[in-house]
Amino acid sequence: MTLQPLGIVVAYLLFALGIGLVAYRVGGDDAEDFYLASRTLGSLVLLFTTFATLLSAFTFFGGPNLAYSAGPEWILVMGVMDGVLFAVLWYVIGYRQWLIGRARNYVTLGEMLGDRFASPALRGLVAGVSLLWLFPYIMLQQMGAGEALRGLTGGVVPYWGGAALITAFMIVYVMLAGLRGVAWTDTLQGLFMLSVLWVAVVWVVGAIGGVGPATRGMINANPDFAALGGGLYTPQFIISSAVTIAFGVTMFPQINQRFFVARSATVLKRSFALWPVLVLLLFVPAFMLGAWASGLPIEVPEGANVLSVLLAEYTPGWFAALVVAGAMAAMMSSSDSMLLSGSSYFTRDLYRPFVSPDASDSREAWVARIGVAVFAMLAFLASLSRPGTLIEVGDTAFSGFALLAPPVMIALYWEATTADGMLVGVGVPQLLYLVHVLVPAVPVDVAGTTVSLLARSYGGWDVALGFMLFGAVLTAGVSLVSTPTVDEDATAFAVGGD
Repeated sequence: MTLQPLGIVVAYLLFALGIGLVAYRVGGDDAEDFYLASRTLGSLVLLFTTFATLLSAFTFFGGPNLAYSAGPEWILVMGVMDGVLFAVLWYVIGYRQWLIGRARNYVTLGEMLGDRFASPALRGLVAGVSLLWLFPYIMLQQMGAGEALRGLTGGVVPYWGGAALITAFMIVYVMLAGLRGVAWTDTLQGLFMLSVLWVAVVWVVGAIGGVGPATRGMINANPDFAALGGGLYTPQFIISSAVTIAFGVTMFPQINQRFFVARSATVLKRSFALWPVLVLLLFVPAFMLGAWASGLPIEVPEGANVLSVLLAEYTPGWFAALVVAGAMAAMMSSSDSMLLSGSSYFTRDLYRPFVSPDASDSREAWVARIGVAVFAMLAFLASLSRPGTLIEVGDTAFSGFALLAPPVMIALYWEATTADGMLVGVGVPQLLYLVHVLVPAVPVDVAGTTVSLLARSYGGWDVALGFMLFGAVLTAGVSLVSTPTVDEDATAFAVGGD
């Protein structure tokens, strides 16, 4: 394998960087333009920047690998259930946030909640929790890039080299471009990813004789893949995954901030109406390629990416490089948005209120840029230890963010919510979930039966689901028995729809 594929990937990244430079010249140097593109995004750009921001190593590499090993029903979780469920949540949470943000000029979720409840502690807690779970998800993109380029170049580029490459590019890009450049590039990258993925499906299916032979080969090799349910895909797994991913997505900083940036209500509503269609157009081909590969005479080494191996076998090297460039685009789209949003959470919700309340917008924007570089480098160093598979890392982050959603939804719609209710409803479930993530499961004998305490799931149900419900109960219960402070302003969320 030559370095030609690497050259194609680098050329693509440089092209994306050029778009960022143009955006830098067009945009302003104030914080609102850097973080939210001055709240001026239209339907096409908003839809595709949200789309490309969500696409990541989890989608391009984790998903096909899971479909390869466990069957194509991952489409049901990500393509159908989360495509529809997230669109509903985009309306329930996102539209109301847009109305509130437009009226009050909020930039971050923590800023919005901290102002409503007159609580710097709540503002800092939401920012801290968000940055905590953002860290492993940025690390996931770097892990995916490392694996992709190592596979594409036959090991000429080592794992750490691929991870370092995308880290360097996303630091430079975000520091220059801000959200305007990110959104412009996301639109290009979203269209590019869809195009090359569908061409890949046509190319691979044509090479193996059609959809029928590909599907029969998959079923002959794995008869269980033809059945709905069974194996990994129990009802508990499907429901748990769909709910935690969809609710978690709404609280991802890079997605949640996009609830503030639409130019109008029509733009926002049109975007979430089209969302399920766009999701299916991506997930169906990506995951079916992984599932079909299980019935083909190819060898996928342990820890390798099935998509890279499949394309290397059935398509020319230059086209396989284009698809990996598309995957890198997905990872960069996610990473640059995460870094940008993470920097806003750091500067707006931690640096400005607790360190320098009088900082100018220009100074804040530069502190954010420095924060981007530091955060990305720390995530890169952590990615070198490869702590788990892409699926495991992604699932942990999704679930952590999902715990934020119930208290936020209650606060958005229930005026009797108090600061104490929010602090307890956010903080306690997060602490309990962290214990389950960090502490190994403990086997305990109960009436002759071994039960694992501190496990990530019980009876097949993700523990995060229980903590989501617990967080909602705590938020409502503590609010009922506590008294709002004199500075809490329930009218801050009293907005009318368009």
